[in-house]
Amino acid sequence: MAMEDRGPATSEAPTDATGPEAEYKAHLQAGRFMIQRSRATGRYVFYPRVAVPGTGEQDLEWVPASGDGTVYSVTVNRSRDATYNVALIDLAEGPRLMSRIEGVETLPIGALVRARIVATADGPAVVFDPASA
Repeated sequence: MAMEDRGPATSEAPTDATGPEAEYKAHLQAGRFMIQRSRATGRYVFYPRVAVPGTGEQDLEWVPASGDGTVYSVTVNRSRDATYNVALIDLAEGPRLMSRIEGVETLPIGALVRARIVATADGPAVVFDPASA
């Protein structure tokens, strides 16, 4: 996935420069949307972590995400300065993540979307576009 510059994003708290989140961001910086998967169960995990949730097993590996997703919910925020959406997207691999859908104000629940990496003032981020029919 090519990275595109889309301006500033919301600021985040400082993070560990060596943990799973830093590795996730390094993958994005290299133009790769990667998520984690348990070697033992095949279960996909997002947000990046050290161990599989609920088990404590530390057998997570990084694998490429397909980039395909489905809209779970969308909230449209309007202000005098801008209108933007915040969306929960169910990835084809199973995990749900929060992002935004670009190019449209909103989409119906269940709509198909496709991930793309963009450059922001805070570093690379994953956003979604409506999937082509």
